[in-house]
Amino acid sequence: MRYILIFISVLAMDLSTKYLVQERMMLYQSIPVIPGCFNLTYITNPGAVFGLFAGLETSLRETIFLTTSIIAIAIIITCLYKYRSVLSRAAFTLILAGALGNLVDRLRQGAVIDFIDLYVGQYHWPAFNIADSAITIGVTLLIWDQLRYGEQLTKQQS
Repeated sequence: MRYILIFISVLAMDLSTKYLVQERMMLYQSIPVIPGCFNLTYITNPGAVFGLFAGLETSLRETIFLTTSIIAIAIIITCLYKYRSVLSRAAFTLILAGALGNLVDRLRQGAVIDFIDLYVGQYHWPAFNIADSAITIGVTLLIWDQLRYGEQLTKQQS
């Protein structure tokens, strides 16, 4: 039940923040939140991470994303049942929610809405969203869990 709550909460936060940005901001508009560090900047990303594949023809790009997303979601759901660690299950839940949040954008409008713009001086991190954050946190938790408990998990499953 807790994983369903995590999943629903992350997906709802992602979709609702994207909706608010899309409804209340103009494309490419930037609103300073913490000057010199953090802006809300509305952009769309037709590509993958850091704009990868953005230059491909739309139909080819969407076919790649849809196929990859379906395969990734199937693997994540399988891993949710395979791993017994609470941390691993929470991590896979975050990754699944993030993947579905970005997939909804792609299916709805052919691009992902990004709006979190972090920077220091002239150095900007590429804009991202709640779904991207959930995926990053989930992957980090998985790595940590495997480094810390991987040997014990392997022995338990043997």
